[in-house]
Amino acid sequence: QVQLVESGGGLVQAGGSLRLSCAASGRTFNMYVVGWFRQAPGKEREFVAAIRWNGGFTYYADSVMGRFTISRDNAKNTVYVRMNSLKPEDTAVYYCAARSGAMSYVDVEYDYWGQGTQVTVSS
Repeated sequence: QVQLVESGGGLVQAGGSLRLSCAASGRTFNMYVVGWFRQAPGKEREFVAAIRWNGGFTYYADSVMGRFTISRDNAKNTVYVRMNSLKPEDTAVYYCAARSGAMSYVDVEYDYWGQGTQVTVSS
């Protein structure tokens, strides 16, 4: 099993920045890809970004490309997403997720999920 804990959410004005963290523990040797998803009230969960643990290859949703940056710290078993130029439409609960397979933007293909952290962007 893999346990994931998100942190770093909060309230920020439009145009501001936040960095979210996802700390992983447990059987992280089965964790090949870590992704970030988000879900706004009344909306479907959507893919944000993902990173391959070994090699660091990244993949971004079109809606966040150029504004968000995903990274990882191997020693800390932690994945980050730096979110710049935040917009009100970025408001959502942000989840990190991990899978043992290949890079994916499909939520149901991820095996492990954190509890989420709230990001609220005010106008």
